[in-house]
Amino acid sequence: MSTPIVTVLITTYNYGRFLEEAIDSVLTQVFPQEAVQIVVVDDGSTDDTAERVKRYGSKIEYFYQANGGQASALNLGISKAQGEILVLLDADDIFLPGKLARVAEAFVQNPKVGMVYHPLQEWDMQSGERRESNFPLVSGDIHEVPGQFHSYYSHPTSCISFRLAPLKKLLPIPERIRMLADGYPVNLIPFLTPIMALPEVLVVYRLHGRNCYFAEEKNLSRESRKKRQEEWRILIDCMREWIAANGWSRNDVAVRDFLARWNRYQKREEFEINPPGRVRFFWFVVSENHAWGRAQTWKFRMFNYLTAVAALALGYKNEGLMENWRFRIVRGMQKLLGRPARSG
Repeated sequence: MSTPIVTVLITTYNYGRFLEEAIDSVLTQVFPQEAVQIVVVDDGSTDDTAERVKRYGSKIEYFYQANGGQASALNLGISKAQGEILVLLDADDIFLPGKLARVAEAFVQNPKVGMVYHPLQEWDMQSGERRESNFPLVSGDIHEVPGQFHSYYSHPTSCISFRLAPLKKLLPIPERIRMLADGYPVNLIPFLTPIMALPEVLVVYRLHGRNCYFAEEKNLSRESRKKRQEEWRILIDCMREWIAANGWSRNDVAVRDFLARWNRYQKREEFEINPPGRVRFFWFVVSENHAWGRAQTWKFRMFNYLTAVAALALGYKNEGLMENWRFRIVRGMQKLLGRPARSG
């Protein structure tokens, strides 16, 4: 297998205390270092980030800019990329040793794939606990199997890698997306190329209480939820604008499902601030089940409609109880059937 040039792009803002571990995790990869370009974009840090980067000398290409937000930093970093493959790394995360080799192998063996991603290991800095993520892994072509993408959403930055050629068709990322900006290419690139999910855990995601996105839900204040909701609104608006500007018909199944999926996501974000009544929540669960229909067996479709009845009885405030009940029944059905069940 020929070794492609890989650019690792690290964007950072006042994460100097974590940055060295992130860089070291790239420099110690089981991968030819002569095939790795490391680009660090400092989005206006006021801590000691610049001093920490200096010790790496020519091993790092360091660029400082006035604080402009994540989209601005990503656009600058991508413009400096010389590799065929772009691998993203948040400054507070750590690559596991086989990350670059596995990602490069996936791209080389699958030349039509434009994005590769994978699960992560969460590392709770307060408790020391480590656990693997459980977000859905979706692979394929959204135009051939749109139903498989019903659970496809943004994933943490450090799990994501792109083939640079198709990624450039999505640039520049609109710079009004100050946060969640990597979600723009992650969610739009399936319209341009197939994507691939690897089953291996290849990165450690550090939970330290100041994570920009995957924070503990229970610790989010009402104001933080409102801010996050506005960030998602900006991202979703920009994605809708790209679809409209690039000639995609709203009648296309993939486009229709995409827009409906994000509409449901926005509603869920709204529910966190203004919880719905029982009837509204019931119809929301019914609409979700209808949207997932193509990815479900008829038995699980019927089961999920029964879950909607439970939603009517329990209400949104007891959704956690409803989900626990649903999970136990699904696991029981899986054991009874003796094979994995597709629950949607």
